[in-house]
Amino acid sequence: MSERLYLFLVGVYILFALYFEMDYLIYGLVILLAFEAITDIRITTLIQRIRHITLDTGLVAFQSRNRFNIEALRAWRLFVSVVLALSYYLVHEQGLEVIWFFPWFMGFAIMGAGASGVCPVMLALKWAGFR
Repeated sequence: MSERLYLFLVGVYILFALYFEMDYLIYGLVILLAFEAITDIRITTLIQRIRHITLDTGLVAFQSRNRFNIEALRAWRLFVSVVLALSYYLVHEQGLEVIWFFPWFMGFAIMGAGASGVCPVMLALKWAGFR
């Protein structure tokens, strides 16, 4: 499984959970993404090891000077888990209905990044200096 397919599936998963208002699915995804970011044990690399193949991420990237010794994919997972958890918590637990579009926007943006191969957050993280 490439990172591009993974992004597409994460986006579809977020939209599915939001549409059917399944809070536990969103919080489960947040926990999974945070676990992957902290431990660097990713589903995509595990599947590639099981199948004995190595795939490229499939995402558009550019070379920049590495300022941090953290991979951009790890930083992306941590960023998405924090923003998704915070926005979803504020909307559903605190009643701050003004930001209802953040989780929906994230779902569509992540799904679009998987479909097109261009993830603006990943490009921004690479530009910021993550490897």
